[in-house]
Amino acid sequence: MADAPDPYKVLQVDSEADPEVIQAAYRRLAQKYHPDLAPDAEAARRMVAINEAWSILRDPESRAALDRRRALGARRPAVAADRSRDADKGRDAESSRFQSTAASDTSREPEATSADWGSGRSTKGGGYDPTTMRAREGFGAAGPAPGNPSGTVLPFGRFAGWSLGEIARRDIDYIEWLDRMPIGRPYRDEIDALLRQAGRRRTAQPDAPGRRGLFRRR
Repeated sequence: MADAPDPYKVLQVDSEADPEVIQAAYRRLAQKYHPDLAPDAEAARRMVAINEAWSILRDPESRAALDRRRALGARRPAVAADRSRDADKGRDAESSRFQSTAASDTSREPEATSADWGSGRSTKGGGYDPTTMRAREGFGAAGPAPGNPSGTVLPFGRFAGWSLGEIARRDIDYIEWLDRMPIGRPYRDEIDALLRQAGRRRTAQPDAPGRRGLFRRR
């Protein structure tokens, strides 16, 4: 029965049509496809479907059962969509907890790196909330660049068309977020310089003289 044609569609009426309207539609179609007036095989097939639809819709109980089945079928896609949205929200919340939980704070302790470390991806984020970022996003959502460009111009994201220097002056947290993302790898040298300039990264002090490391030659 799941593949049976919809009686309302067969009779070409709205699902809330009055019984008189449905009866008039049946009579009109029956006259058009009656074997005496249209003696071809297609007309006969249509007439069988018309009679079956009319037998369902003319009876209040069978029509009510049909309406319940149709309503249940219409709710299923909506329920699936709601479950999908709930799952997306859960993934976003989990991502927010693990990637970034602190608010932006320019006075916090800068990230310390090895004296032998040059550049690369940060291991300590700056508190850029990815859920907030997406909420304001869209390609070029930040608007036109403010001017005085410095460094590479990004071709993606909310700051599309802005140079890295312009972004750093406006939103240093975004620069730290970009440093942690794979898409920021091509710009890591510039990002490293900007984070150091902003005081978000510093070089750790070398080990004290005479201190022996685990794998140092003795």
